[in-house]
Amino acid sequence: MNTEIIASELNFKAVRSSGAGGQNVNKVSSKMVLIFDVATSFGLNEEEKVLLQTKLKTKISQDNLLILTCDEDRSQLKNKRIIIKRFFEILEKALAKPKERKATKISKGANEKRIQEKKKAGEIKANRKKLDF
Repeated sequence: MNTEIIASELNFKAVRSSGAGGQNVNKVSSKMVLIFDVATSFGLNEEEKVLLQTKLKTKISQDNLLILTCDEDRSQLKNKRIIIKRFFEILEKALAKPKERKATKISKGANEKRIQEKKKAGEIKANRKKLDF
């Protein structure tokens, strides 16, 4: 993943935001929409593209566009910074390879303890039976 190339491939669109801001909301387009085309990106290799398309399939449209929006702040510039940061966090999280699990054996002590508890439970159940004289 080449972050400089990916950063140059990002497309932004300013849209009118909803919510607090009074008349400013009606005049200023402070909401930012980030659009990233996963399929045509030169910053990702083919393996990374496939990985992104599988892990982020709920966030990627049918046209292979990853679309993120941010309207947390009244400032367009701050929203742009927030959305870029969030975008790279999502990318890194999706491309991170999980740690391989190593199979381990149950210790002898733990196994003996389990068997003793089972025997104790069996004895308790055996003592519930009616005695036949």
